[in-house]
Amino acid sequence: METKCIKDIDEETWREFKSLAAKNNLKMAALLKTMVKEFEKNNKKFWDEILNNKRLLSDKEAEDIEKIIKEGRKEIGFRDDINF
Repeated sequence: METKCIKDIDEETWREFKSLAAKNNLKMAALLKTMVKEFEKNNKKFWDEILNNKRLLSDKEAEDIEKIIKEGRKEIGFRDDINF
C-alpha cells in the first residue's frame, strides 16, 4: 500500500472526512474515490443543463439587447478612450 498526502487540508475537514468514512463503513480511499466520481458526474450534468437547455431569448430579443448595449457604449463617459 502506498501513502499519499493531501496538502493544506484543515483539521476540521480531515475529521469530517474520516467520520464520513466511518459512518458509511468505508475505507477512506473508497470514500474519496466515490466522492471524485460523484463530483465528475454532477459537474458534467451541470454543464449539460447549461449548454443544452432551451433558449431563454429569441434571436430578435438577443439582437435588440445587443443594439441597446452598443448604443450605451457610445455615450460619453462609458470609456475614457476617445477612439472607441
